[in-house]
Amino acid sequence: MATVVTNVGEERVVDYLDASVSTTSDTPHWVGSGTGASVAAEGDTVIETETTDARANGVTSQPSADTMRVVGTITYGTSATIANAGTLTSSSAGTLFLHGDFTGVAVLVNDQIQFTLNTQIT
Repeated sequence: MATVVTNVGEERVVDYLDASVSTTSDTPHWVGSGTGASVAAEGDTVIETETTDARANGVTSQPSADTMRVVGTITYGTSATIANAGTLTSSSAGTLFLHGDFTGVAVLVNDQIQFTLNTQIT
């Protein structure tokens, strides 16, 4: 299992620091998920085989000084095996900031998964 800040996500951190992007409108708080089973990598730019289910408008928090947490729940409209998730800057398209993969979780119609995604700067 891998969870990585993508290359574009790293670039976005620099953009936040030099104030070339808005920290409120571009915050990666949208949570998306997909059925692709590849290992998450820094070069990823999209959720692998993203589902057509609506992205969750995640709730952000800062549980420690070096960590941003996004918690979002996705309700599934079809049966699938969910194997990756990430945070993005928009409810559709947007920049993939954090991407993680995991052992597939089978969902049925109307099942939900609550994702907790942490970005930690160490």
